Amino acid sequence: MRCRIGMLIGLMEFPDCTKITEHTIEIVPRYVETDRGGVVHHSVYPVWLEMGRTELLRANGLAYRDLEAAGTFFVVAELRIKYRRPALYDETLLLTTECVNVTAAKVEHAYRLVRAANGLLLVEASSVLACVNREGKIQRVPHFMYPHQD
Repeated sequence: MRCRIGMLIGLMEFPDCTKITEHTIEIVPRYVETDRGGVVHHSVYPVWLEMGRTELLRANGLAYRDLEAAGTFFVVAELRIKYRRPALYDETLLLTTECVNVTAAKVEHAYRLVRAANGLLLVEASSVLACVNREGKIQRVPHFMYPHQD
């Protein structure tokens, strides 16, 4: 089964399925994201995880904006973060986001944040996103959100 572009939902065109299940982005912590000691504050990591999910979608030719315009919304139902070591101001980090499971009403991701210079693991995380409609009621995940299966 191959993924192809061309599924029309409303006025939006979506692929038949997602092909990329893992994507890595580079993050360089800004001064505003740190404490006086130059350590990234714990509240910043959920924002970075959202960036990872957004870019994984984008790598698959999708955008939250288009999904929402078509009536599909994803809300964070669960978020777990294991802080192993501190991330520091102005160091290059690599955040890998992986879509690990898609079910009828949820999408699950796993994350790994490492120091680019040496691959040292700083954070491991996971999230569960519930698929809802405009009224916030649970709905089925669109079939094109399921990863390509050989």
